[in-house]
Order: sequence, then structure tokens, then C-alpha cells
Amino acid sequence: MYSYALLEKNCYYLIQEKENDPINLIKVNLETDQCLYVSRYTDGTAIEWKKKTDPIFDILELLGDDKVKDWESIYNDNQGTYNVEEDED
Repeated sequence: MYSYALLEKNCYYLIQEKENDPINLIKVNLETDQCLYVSRYTDGTAIEWKKKTDPIFDILELLGDDKVKDWESIYNDNQGTYNVEEDED
């Protein structure tokens, strides 16, 4: 079992908060003495505060810069697709 305290600012991680949860991509945007301001990328982007003591079941991977660029390209392409579909309705 891990906690958010292990995560570093401006880094992207693949994590599982609970044992049977889906894998999530997160980015740590800001760090305070007690908390982290985190972006969570699922079907969209959710931004939330997490206590440094909040548990994480598993930190699967710290994404390197090349993987982040690849992901951003795919994510941005998909966001454009979703926006087009919404405009057509």
C-alpha cells in the first residue's frame, strides 16, 4: 500500500487507488504541506485535492516524457473527436 505523499509535482502516474479499481492516469499539479492538487484523466479530466496520507493500492508506473507526449497526442485527438460528435447532435 502506498500514499499520495510518494508522488512528485508535474509527473504523470498510472495508479490503482483500490485493489479492484480500474487503472487511472493522474498528474500532480500542485503540492502543499498536507495535500496534492491532482488531475485525473478518465473519460474527461477531473481535478481534485488529495491528502498526502490518502492510500493508493498500487503505483504501476511513472510515465516518462516520451510516453506523456504520445499520450497527449492520442488524448487531444480523441477530445477533438468527442467535440465533433457533440456539435453534430
